[in-house]
Amino acid sequence: MYVEKPMVVFLDKLASRSPEPGGGSASALVGAVGAALVSMVANLTLGKEKYAGVQDRIEALLRDSEGLRAELQTLIQRDTEVYADVSEAYKLPRDTEEQKAERAARIQEALKKATEVPFRIAEKCLEVARLSETAAEIGNVGAVSDAGVAVLLAEAAAQSAALNVRINVNSIEDREFAESRWGRIEEILEESARLRDSVLRLTYEKLG
Repeated sequence: MYVEKPMVVFLDKLASRSPEPGGGSASALVGAVGAALVSMVANLTLGKEKYAGVQDRIEALLRDSEGLRAELQTLIQRDTEVYADVSEAYKLPRDTEEQKAERAARIQEALKKATEVPFRIAEKCLEVARLSETAAEIGNVGAVSDAGVAVLLAEAAAQSAALNVRINVNSIEDREFAESRWGRIEEILEESARLRDSVLRLTYEKLG
């Protein structure tokens, strides 16, 4: 598990010629950092007399952000696993017509699985962006810049995950599956961009 090792291990492997980890795992990591920043804002707001009226909402915010961080950390690893499945499928023999058919079917199955992981990453990053808005609205104003950073990271990670969805759906023959996944991705990107602009505007207003 990359998240259980020093950060430099992940970054060195990412920079190497190894096909994994790649952009999908990097997207999940960035999204997890965004979620962690939302948690930071929440933790800096908990127990503060000035924010007594929003303590219940802040507690809920912290639970949600930590849940998302855990999910995104898991997806860092999961993306490396599904990429390996795709790679193995492409290595299958294709000497006979039967082997070609089996290889083609395995590739399509692996591509679908490889699509689902960055798709989930994008969905989770959108949720992080939504939480960033809450953090900026009711969180400790002394940490509002961290809410702003969180939404930037979440939106960037969603965009990055979308690229990994796109490269896979382009090769998927089940067009209904491909189009449904990409259609939802477009909605995620639209809302993520809106949240980015909204949270940044609020952040700068509060920074003065």
